[in-house]
Amino acid sequence: MPDPYSTGKVSRVKTHRLLQVGLLAGTASLGYALLEAQWYALRHVTVPLLPDGAEPIRVLHISDMHLTAKQRRKTEWVKALASLEPDLVVTTGDNYAFADAMETALEALEPLFRFPGAFVLGSNDYYSAVLKNPTAYLFGASRDHTRRQADLPTQAFRQVLTGAGWKDLDNARATLELGPAKLITDLVGLADPHMDWDKMPAPASHANAGLVLGLVHAPYLAAVDQLVADSARLILAGHTHGGQVALPFYGALVSNSDLPPRLAAGLHPWPDSKAYIHVSAGLGTSPYAPIRFARRPESTLITLVSPQDFREGRRPGV
Repeated sequence: MPDPYSTGKVSRVKTHRLLQVGLLAGTASLGYALLEAQWYALRHVTVPLLPDGAEPIRVLHISDMHLTAKQRRKTEWVKALASLEPDLVVTTGDNYAFADAMETALEALEPLFRFPGAFVLGSNDYYSAVLKNPTAYLFGASRDHTRRQADLPTQAFRQVLTGAGWKDLDNARATLELGPAKLITDLVGLADPHMDWDKMPAPASHANAGLVLGLVHAPYLAAVDQLVADSARLILAGHTHGGQVALPFYGALVSNSDLPPRLAAGLHPWPDSKAYIHVSAGLGTSPYAPIRFARRPESTLITLVSPQDFREGRRPGV
């Protein structure tokens, strides 16, 4: 007859070992997630939007840096992107986390000011980072319209960008000549829909434009639909962090908006249209949740080509 005391002891040993294994696995996962948040990636995407015969146009898409003053490695990584010599630089918001990091964000972007640029801002370009319960994102978008008064030097930051010649597209329009052929490109942008700040600017005909680009920080469905209805063929957005924590072979669990999580990062055709959306997984995180899992921080070099060039072997993708 088995000794019940001996059986109980074995059970307790097994339970203890399982707890040890679980603790080690959790610690290893956390350690990896902390490292992945600093494993910056440059993505390459090709999109067939230009008129036949047009020379390629390269658009550098930067989003969600969430820089702090001490993040020197990220700052230097962004500065080095200037070596790509893009035809257009686009930033879709949430550039820095605290007021003392504004100069850090400007330092990161300064080498890119020699190229044409355009931007929209996100809510975290107005409000500094605060500690939140990270599990709340699993139950819906973190929309909070009761926040304290804006405490970041937003206008000073905006003035430096516009002073460098970059186009402010918060509920606004602009036109640029891009690429070797000086292709007339209309740009239209929305202020952050995450805070219900978005309002379409007055209509435009786009009669002379060879290309229309749309910018928005948070890719809420209604906002993207408005840009597509305005003839935008490529919409650039950020905000989602690509879900920030994803499952291998599955993808993002959340998008922090009403965008389906499967669209939370990368290039995707927009349903029932000829448009594409590119959602950047971004370069940063909240300083209070500095982890990523199966979703590396990123910027993307988007090469716009003609359908003819695209048929010769180039395909959209991450």
